Amino acid sequence: MKIVLLVVGKTTESYFVQGIDEYSKRLAHYVPFELTVIPELRNTKSLSADQQKEREADLILKALQPGDYVVLLDEHGREFTSLQFASYLEKKMANIAKRLIFVVGGPYGFSNRAYQAAQEKISLSKMTYSHQMIRLIFTEQLYRAMTILNNEPYHHE
Repeated sequence: MKIVLLVVGKTTESYFVQGIDEYSKRLAHYVPFELTVIPELRNTKSLSADQQKEREADLILKALQPGDYVVLLDEHGREFTSLQFASYLEKKMANIAKRLIFVVGGPYGFSNRAYQAAQEKISLSKMTYSHQMIRLIFTEQLYRAMTILNNEPYHHE
């Protein structure tokens, strides 16, 4: 099984890129991991938020493959502690044959079509983070989960 973080728009801040790259390298020791970037929409000034979400949904849905298990990173999703997230991933890795896709949407969130295409929603916090920052937070939590599952000393209770 492969884990994919699918994001809308490239990460622009170098300090986020460095952190994401570091955790991505660390993850390679445990699980196939890929960060897939969907190009950011251009000329959006004339588009409403709903129109932008629909166009982003077109690109998100186009990036999916048959057999993918899709999880939206969404403020209304299920919340986990790091230990619970590790357990969640362990179950998914045992039951998903192809790709486990975690999706970070654009600045306005997801359209109804994106919600319908997903099997689940997860929230990383009750707080709101920038779409750039959530990528780093997610890759760190994914790495933390892998170290928990392998009884390594990264996570402390």
